[in-house]
Amino acid sequence: MVTQTNTTTLNGVNVEQLVETINHIKEQPDLAKFKFRAKNEWIDGAHSRTFIHKFHGAGQEHRNESEPFVMEGDEPHVLLGEDKAPNAVESVLHALASCISVGFIYNAAAQNIKVDKLEMNMEGDLDLHGFLGLSDSRRPGYNNIRLTYKVKSDASEEKLNELCNYVQRTSPVLDIIKNPVPVSIRMDKNK
Repeated sequence: MVTQTNTTTLNGVNVEQLVETINHIKEQPDLAKFKFRAKNEWIDGAHSRTFIHKFHGAGQEHRNESEPFVMEGDEPHVLLGEDKAPNAVESVLHALASCISVGFIYNAAAQNIKVDKLEMNMEGDLDLHGFLGLSDSRRPGYNNIRLTYKVKSDASEEKLNELCNYVQRTSPVLDIIKNPVPVSIRMDKNK
């Protein structure tokens, strides 16, 4: 769905560079392989801190000299935390909104659609029975997530709906949420 435009920058996106990146990946498919990393450290109670730093992509390491991004996680008081940061399931909502937003804006820019405003509201329903081990039949995660968005743009409603449908098909985080992803967990003993 990405198409060449004559606009250099639209919606804060360098369209020429976006198209160049796509063309490089078409020519060298291995450039599309990325490996992201995170390190989490428990602080106290429900509070933990995650450091996000280096990642591998486009054939090389990135962010080698930069300071890591730091994300905090906690639980609200009602779930015995100190409410110092969003909990993990709230962070999932953030990740989904962030991914849908960047996909929407990048693809809008590639299609020469000017976006003046994009806003998303999300709700996720979760039943603690699964998390607390009180039920084997209830999921510990979200039962469903609802995302509604508002967009201010000069594009037609039909064009914006097409764009939104495309973004849903290509969103990595939406794909992660909707489809099982193999996860391996192992313990490295501290000595």
